[in-house]
Amino acid sequence: MIRRSWAVWAWVVLSLVAAADSASAQEELSWHDITSWGVEGRILPEQPRARWFDRFPASAEGKVTANVWNLSRDSAGMMVRFQTDSPIIHVHYELRSDRLAMPHMPATGVSGVDLYARDAQGKWKWVQVSRPASKEVNTLLIGGLAPGKREYALYLPLYNGVEFLKVGVAPSAFFEGLPPRGSPIVFYGTSITHGACASRPGMVHTAILGRRFDRPVVNLGFSGNGKMDLAVAEFLVQLDAAIYVIDCLPNMGPAEVTEKCAPLVRRLREARADTPIVLVEDRRFTNSWITPAKEKFHDDNHAALKAAYDGLIQAGIGRLFYIPGDRLYGDDGEGATDASHASDLGFMRQADAFEPVLRQALSSSGK
Repeated sequence: MIRRSWAVWAWVVLSLVAAADSASAQEELSWHDITSWGVEGRILPEQPRARWFDRFPASAEGKVTANVWNLSRDSAGMMVRFQTDSPIIHVHYELRSDRLAMPHMPATGVSGVDLYARDAQGKWKWVQVSRPASKEVNTLLIGGLAPGKREYALYLPLYNGVEFLKVGVAPSAFFEGLPPRGSPIVFYGTSITHGACASRPGMVHTAILGRRFDRPVVNLGFSGNGKMDLAVAEFLVQLDAAIYVIDCLPNMGPAEVTEKCAPLVRRLREARADTPIVLVEDRRFTNSWITPAKEKFHDDNHAALKAAYDGLIQAGIGRLFYIPGDRLYGDDGEGATDASHASDLGFMRQADAFEPVLRQALSSSGK
């Protein structure tokens, strides 16, 4: 019993010493507030906002649906770039919600920040992700980094909002925030676009494609509420997009697709005559092969989108592209967490399916 008491006491002392050392190390860091140079994926940054890290400007409240507005306050798709030669990288941020995780999605994806860096050949590679255990996260993200100045990309949480975010580096290190780039690939979609259920923010297909194309990305995925709304289109048309990717079918039925697809595409084309528009069929549930009602739903949804696409082509709408949905998650049933939402494997497979069509679309526009 005495030995156990001494062991507990020793553990407490060591913990206090470690905490003191950590606090001392925090004080010695050089901190950089990312709002001073900006993030990608935060549309129309010149317009006033209710919160700095909201995806939509304040003017969207009351114009888009209440659900879309609330979901737009998640930081999905936002990414900040910087250069440093620091051997350590810390992060300090506060989350909007204390719901750090979901039953089918870990805290690293819902509420984590995800770090990538360019290697010597200029290729983006993963470095580390935070593991939030509370609303406020103040932690060493990674240490022991190889010497040298390099470019980093830090992806923000997918299903949580951010109140503030700072990056900490060694006090003597070089640091430069890199401003957001222009002409993004703009994705408008559902919970899958939003990021469900990636293990990390950098593993959503939108982020994967952003790295492959080395372009900024705007993620306007709204869980359960991506429905080809013209109110959302009024914000899409204000963007100097490289491509519009419309991926709303998982939240829609055939009648809605027939009603809303053509007006959405016509509104985009009216405002942006040369910007490619890509229509995406919904993925099939990975267990639809054994659930006939789901299989029929997908058949009917796909047919409705294809009919709308064919009608638009016949009407002379140019630079319109199409991605079939049958194999977005592959054909082995292993691409989802819950039949509906993508796993990391499903997101990688979606990126593989999207990539050639997006390359064709970009080549058609010269952007």
